[in-house]
Amino acid sequence: MHTIINADLHNPQHANDLVMLLNAYASDRMGGSDPLSAFAIANLIPELQKRSNVYAVLAYVDGQAAGFSICFEGFSTFACKPLLNIHDLGVLDEFRGLGLSKLILNHIEQIALERGCCKMTLEVLEGNHLAKGIYQTLGFAGYELDPAMGGAIMMQKKLAS
Repeated sequence: MHTIINADLHNPQHANDLVMLLNAYASDRMGGSDPLSAFAIANLIPELQKRSNVYAVLAYVDGQAAGFSICFEGFSTFACKPLLNIHDLGVLDEFRGLGLSKLILNHIEQIALERGCCKMTLEVLEGNHLAKGIYQTLGFAGYELDPAMGGAIMMQKKLAS
């Protein structure tokens, strides 16, 4: 039995499951292959609890934590409406192939619609062909304003902490 729920970050079981799932994702090749730091493990839930724009989703299979997503509400200045960014999305190896990613994404879409969001955004590694295929099947596409200018790219600048 598959169950997709909104995580309650004040529920200790949900909080533990979310940290465990995020750590598994971070440790995976698609998450960078580095487990979460002790600092992140200890502080993730308290820091997420401070933010009113966080939406976390958990997927369970027969009562076992199997997948998750952490999303943040942003704002589209062009549309003058909220948007929902899917920041993290992962499914444990042993539960892959069950369609959990699609169920999680459909659940997130309902959250976005309820919030009046104009769009959902996410980033995906170029080499993650399976995930890209799932996203495209569900209507996600590359972002561009003017085809002559090309698609948008994700960039980062790491800051010292």
